[in-house]
Amino acid sequence: MSRRALRRLRGEQRGQEPLGPGALQFDLRDDDDAEEEGLKRELGGRRPGEAGKEGVRVNNRFELINIEDLEDDPVVNGERSGSSLTDTAAPGNKGRAPCGNTDTKADGGVARTAPPEQSNASGKLRKKKKKQKAKKSSTGEAVENGLEDIDRILERIEDSSGLNRPGPAPLSSRKHILYVEHRHLNPDTELKRYFGARAVLGEQRPRQRQRVYPKCTWLTTPKSTWPRYSKPGLSMRLLESKKGLSLFAFEHSEEYQQAQHKFLVAVESMEPNNIVVLLQTSPYHVDSLLQLSDACRFQEDQEMARDLIERALYSMECAFHPLFSLTSGACRLDYRRPENRSFYLALYKQMSFLEKRGCPRTALEYCKLILSLEPDEDPLCMLLLIDHLALRARNYEYLIRLFQEWEAHRNLSQLPNFAFSVPLAYFLLSQQTDLPEHEQSSAREKASLWIQQALTMFPGVLLPLLEYCSVRPDATVSTHPFFGPNAEISQPPALSQLVSLYLGRSHFLWKEPTTMSWLEENVHRVLQAVDAGDPAVEACEHRRKLLYQRAPRNIQRHVVLSEIKEAVAALPPDVTTQSVMGFDPLPPADTIYSYVRPERLSPISRGNTIALFFRSLLPNYTAEGERPEEGVAGGLNRNQGLNRLMLAVRDMMANFHLNDVEAPHEDDAEGEGEWD
Repeated sequence: MSRRALRRLRGEQRGQEPLGPGALQFDLRDDDDAEEEGLKRELGGRRPGEAGKEGVRVNNRFELINIEDLEDDPVVNGERSGSSLTDTAAPGNKGRAPCGNTDTKADGGVARTAPPEQSNASGKLRKKKKKQKAKKSSTGEAVENGLEDIDRILERIEDSSGLNRPGPAPLSSRKHILYVEHRHLNPDTELKRYFGARAVLGEQRPRQRQRVYPKCTWLTTPKSTWPRYSKPGLSMRLLESKKGLSLFAFEHSEEYQQAQHKFLVAVESMEPNNIVVLLQTSPYHVDSLLQLSDACRFQEDQEMARDLIERALYSMECAFHPLFSLTSGACRLDYRRPENRSFYLALYKQMSFLEKRGCPRTALEYCKLILSLEPDEDPLCMLLLIDHLALRARNYEYLIRLFQEWEAHRNLSQLPNFAFSVPLAYFLLSQQTDLPEHEQSSAREKASLWIQQALTMFPGVLLPLLEYCSVRPDATVSTHPFFGPNAEISQPPALSQLVSLYLGRSHFLWKEPTTMSWLEENVHRVLQAVDAGDPAVEACEHRRKLLYQRAPRNIQRHVVLSEIKEAVAALPPDVTTQSVMGFDPLPPADTIYSYVRPERLSPISRGNTIALFFRSLLPNYTAEGERPEEGVAGGLNRNQGLNRLMLAVRDMMANFHLNDVEAPHEDDAEGEGEWD
């Protein structure tokens, strides 16, 4: 507010100011300075911050001016805007204080003095800023001290209870070995590092304004081409929490269970179009999306197959429990529950697509996520794959750390993939030029030590590996009985399966000339130890015969999902002869079912024999006396294809009677009306 407006509010006019002792002093100033001095002499008797505020007369009928806020008004060009100035003199002195810096300026031969209020106001402004900074620093220190006190209290509570809270490790400590980073779950992060943000997000930026899905997800990014999302009846609940771990489980509503029953009928029909019809009514049914994705992949439609997997992941992520965390490594999902298996399989298929797409770092993060859901049981046996992804992503330190932390209780060195991948990681780490010389030499020594142990434990790996790499070994190696063809033939079938799986997946990592020369050097050292009669050779042979009798169920399931021809060919007959479904390959024997598929009625009691014959060809047919598998959740009759058709025809022939068909003609031969 200007001085003129303030004067009008007070009802004063120019020239009516009371005269003081210094009023007769003549200074060459303009009218505005004179007005300001008059107001200063009038209001200068008291400071607004003192106790006698009521002595100051401010005739503002609307109370627009608050005396308490006079000191808080901003100062512009040395004057307080919208408020009256306060005098810096003592209460008894109404005249102008002579102190203060004055500036003289020549203007037409007349000297003009700068008012001292400007310097006083600027000094007060500096003091005020210092006070505000001091207050902010004091409040910031108080907040930090409060946070430190809270952290100390929580640490004391944890120490007294002996339990740790579930969640990621603090930044000050080392992260958990299965800790998942959110930013590495997005393949665009890795593609930006390879090709640049402009090449990756060039087409996506204009479409961000038209985004339809406001929900933030970590596993996938919803697309505008997807059907509008509505809750399909899939949810997640917390079963229990103990020892810092939380056990969760997916749940199906009644509506979702009905969709699941329809899906199983469509699978039995072996017709993908039936699944397409089901997805038209239930566009986010997870098992239908997984099964149809496999059908598209078999038909070389990789883009559609990947899109269906991403839609399944989005559906399941929208059903997450608020306490379910992808990154902490403390959340568990029991694979024995059929509702949870869909999440495992969707993650695995997405990881496979990411690896083929050229994103091994993102695929490694998905592998860690799958392993963290049930690390003890490892239902999909991700330990057979995590070393390969770590090497492809050039994350050698992570692979070495995983081996060091888990070797004591998981015996990772007894797996051929870890036995050969860990020394390869040490060797590739020693080739990095940014490491100090002593670290390079130490890594090279460890690499040589571990590769010699691997060759001694698994001699049947060498010749197939060289054959994959198109390298011909020398005569001393190929003709030696330790590495010769007999080494590959004499190993147990379960070990041959693991070796075929590793070589079919990771053989190209050994093709570098420097790697081959290092391998050749250590092969000759192993031959020297064998010829010298090293007792470790005989101990390793005894261990091979004892440990690798039969592959467990999770390894067989991993081989089926990997689709590596050499490994699949090594599966036992009891696995290859049974039907394997893409939405649930090799389910565990101790499955925990939460609901049971209702029994289908037998069609024998309906209609005549001709209708019975056609019904027997349909997928809903169940022979009389034949019961579905007990306890099958949304159960699936394993008799399919030709076996089911033959059972139907045989049952039809056994139950065929004369009264079910038209009576024979009189001219027909005797006995033609009855069939045995």
